[in-house]
Amino acid sequence: MRLYPVFADIAGLPVLVVGGGKVARRKAKSLLDAGARVSVGAAAFGTAWASWIDAGSIHVLHGAFDPAWLDGKWLVIAATGDRALNARVAACAGERRILANVVDDAALSRFHVPAVVDRSPLLVAISTAGAAPAIARRIRETLERVLDHALGALVALADRQRGRIVRRHADIAARRRFYDWLFDGPVLPLLRNARHAQAEQALLDALATHGQESAAGSVALVGAGPGHPGLLTLQALRALQQADVILHDQLVSAEVLAMARRDAECIDVGKRCGGRQMAQERIQRMMLAHAREGRRVVRLKGGDPFVFGRGGEELAFLRAHGVACEVVPGITAAVACAAFAGIPLTHRDHAQSVCLLTAHGRRATHPLEDRALGDSRQTLAIYMGAEKLDEMAARLISRGRAPETPCAIVENGTLPQQRVIAGTLATLPGLLRLQAVNKPALLIVGEVAAFAREHAWFGELVEADTAGAAQDCASAAVA
Repeated sequence: MRLYPVFADIAGLPVLVVGGGKVARRKAKSLLDAGARVSVGAAAFGTAWASWIDAGSIHVLHGAFDPAWLDGKWLVIAATGDRALNARVAACAGERRILANVVDDAALSRFHVPAVVDRSPLLVAISTAGAAPAIARRIRETLERVLDHALGALVALADRQRGRIVRRHADIAARRRFYDWLFDGPVLPLLRNARHAQAEQALLDALATHGQESAAGSVALVGAGPGHPGLLTLQALRALQQADVILHDQLVSAEVLAMARRDAECIDVGKRCGGRQMAQERIQRMMLAHAREGRRVVRLKGGDPFVFGRGGEELAFLRAHGVACEVVPGITAAVACAAFAGIPLTHRDHAQSVCLLTAHGRRATHPLEDRALGDSRQTLAIYMGAEKLDEMAARLISRGRAPETPCAIVENGTLPQQRVIAGTLATLPGLLRLQAVNKPALLIVGEVAAFAREHAWFGELVEADTAGAAQDCASAAVA
């Protein structure tokens, strides 16, 4: 090990930064954040320093570097961009036995500033000993995605209760098991959900009852987004990597499932139109059974669990049976598919509102009965609507939408096989029959849908640009 890793408490200590540019300012900020008394010396300072200088946040040393600047300092960072000057600063610091860091020069540095993942009071530092800072940065980015933001609160809670924990578990092995439970059990999810008092009470109850080894199961209703793995949220990724059991819908892509914990049990509970069906009641009973066995269950849904995903029904069921449950939102198809098709759902010139609709519902009432849906300045995003497009086009026209209203079908949105089929209410039904649209598909109706013709940037674009297509479907749209 070439470097000795250490976390230094420099609160209240005098330190020096040499340099007046952007890099020097960034280094000074990290020192200020750590509570140090920062002096900055430079011949000239950029305008970004003005607020600190005016507020007296730093002690300013104007002019050429003077070794006397180092007097009484505990450490120094040289960030001038002049290698000869940086080397002189480092040499003068060495003579005074002051640790020095020279930006982008490992050979001249006596300490290195690592890439940091901050979950205060938890800090994770990554160093390549100055050999490849860019790689350290990439590793930090990976850890930022993986490490729960509630870990800082967990560490702070453990610190507050450390005395009780030590007294209750004098045996080191028993104490280690308790900390394992603290990490894996119900406390961290409670902190993640901003239930700090309940989290602390759960810890205290476990200390009082020896109940920590038999942790209760839980369920997370997680939105997988529209299918593109890059659109999965950080919290959804963490849930997948912590899950024991994953009950997933058909629309969840293989790429998203590949990001789950390798030993998690994945169960397909998807509903398929005209194919295999799994009753909603059975899915809910499966979640309940696995949770009661102490497992961490993820109910993984395409898009967002609370947008046409039956998440509300499942949350109510689980709460009624006393199962701890959290909801992790996902990017819903309307937002994602529109974006990947180059369609803004709202626009100052064309649409001041957006309405999300589904072509399928439990009640007999048709989703397009409301005459307000004829408002030309409202965008309609209709889920699962492709197979009923003839009927919907006719209803919308009868409610006041013009036959030439732009609309677009986004098929397999955000996936490599995405297609955007652009037309109007009058032409699109016939064009869809010619194009043999596959599911899943989202219908977007409104003036903003015209943007797809110029701004679609992902996948294939198909346009209703022939008189034949318009003539073929005009009668169906206005019947």
